[in-house]
Amino acid sequence: MKNFLLLLALSALVQGSTCNKKPGSNHCFKGRLEIKGICMNYTMSVIEGTIDPNLVESSWLDPNTGKTYKNAFRLEHPCSFPASIKEGDEFYFEIDPAPEKDCAVCRAYYPTPTKPLSIKITSACP
Repeated sequence: MKNFLLLLALSALVQGSTCNKKPGSNHCFKGRLEIKGICMNYTMSVIEGTIDPNLVESSWLDPNTGKTYKNAFRLEHPCSFPASIKEGDEFYFEIDPAPEKDCAVCRAYYPTPTKPLSIKITSACP
């Protein structure tokens, strides 16, 4: 009986700890690096997973190429993004509620979506 009560108490603690997480902070998505613009002006798109539509632009037009991207966002913290990921590569990611501090980037500009997102690359989605 004591083991059952202990298990019940632990279960309640685990459930309570997951309720306090920010929305989207524990969800995994599949993305693609659409544009690797100059000075880390990166445009990404969500290609798998249901993301809060307020976090991305449902449709974004690159004014330089005329190409439209769905579920697009700009990379908010580019210095933690792996250099090994090339334009067109797909990858898995989570929204990062505690991104690394800002780093120095050059000031040249390439158009990006207005909505920024801090992400953390993962090996795969569970």
